[in-house]
Amino acid sequence: MRIAMIGGGSWGTALALVLHENGHTVKSWTIDKQSLEDIRTKQENTRYLPGIKIPREIIFTSDLHAVLNDHPQLIVNAVPSQVTRSALQEVKKMYRDEGQIWVSVAKGIENKTYLRISQVIQEVMELPAERIGVLSGPSHAEEVARKIPTAIVSSSQDIETARHIQHVFMNQYLRIYANDDIIGVELGGALKNIIALAAGICDGAGYGDNTKAALMTRGLVEMSRLGVIMGARSTTFAGLSGMGDLIVTCMSRHSRNRYVGEQIGKGRSLKEVLDAMVMVAEGVRTTESAYELAKQKNVEMPITEQIYQVLFKGKSPKKAMIDLMTRTSKIEDWGA
Repeated sequence: MRIAMIGGGSWGTALALVLHENGHTVKSWTIDKQSLEDIRTKQENTRYLPGIKIPREIIFTSDLHAVLNDHPQLIVNAVPSQVTRSALQEVKKMYRDEGQIWVSVAKGIENKTYLRISQVIQEVMELPAERIGVLSGPSHAEEVARKIPTAIVSSSQDIETARHIQHVFMNQYLRIYANDDIIGVELGGALKNIIALAAGICDGAGYGDNTKAALMTRGLVEMSRLGVIMGARSTTFAGLSGMGDLIVTCMSRHSRNRYVGEQIGKGRSLKEVLDAMVMVAEGVRTTESAYELAKQKNVEMPITEQIYQVLFKGKSPKKAMIDLMTRTSKIEDWGA
């Protein structure tokens, strides 16, 4: 197939490598001049995915027209969630609708609109939901690019679209499961980043494994609680795009969100941490959306609320932890 990749960051680059290995023709649009120069001269995206050689057959370019004019049969959105709308507005100017399947691999909830990223694609590009799918799950680009065995989920409102995406991406080191709960899959991928921020704060502040285990377990409850209210199936959060992604993002050295939380737990300010980063920690802005959604939907999300207070209201991590631990006692039950 001819595939257009919108976004040449770490995940976009890793997936371009997967698609190339699977025999597809890949053209990737990126506006990062340093990445383009490094790929041209070194065959390596040193800014976002250092140490991985990129075959010359994969075309990286800042010329969006060149990417879209090749009549792609599948288009992948790999730009961060909060800039997806602006990127797609550029795409829309020269896009010809030829019945392409669109795939979102961004993990976030758009600020102010509270839309999932597949919904942003649907709205901006004026597409039927049945032609839009997502890929989500425990999948650090650094490991996928090195062909470390990984399992993720392909989801769409139309199961046949999900199966089509599954077929395009799946190979001997990237196993893909398909389902039709796109709401649950997208929300799992977005909301787990908030809990990863909490896990990182836990690490930075010097709390222990007991603390992190509690945060992850109760965090999964929060994710499911909001998801069900939004129309997802609770069982989706027990799968790869929920619990699986939560585990890897809270525990891995590759996790940007865990790193941001860890630095805050050590006493650095959010601005200081973000200003020093090249890549995007999606959980920061998603925390705003989830906090506001929880209030709007009257859903109890105490961990999310405390992370919001720490990130944006200057609350100390220690005080946030005390407030979580001293809440009214409860009986444990899934969703309680």
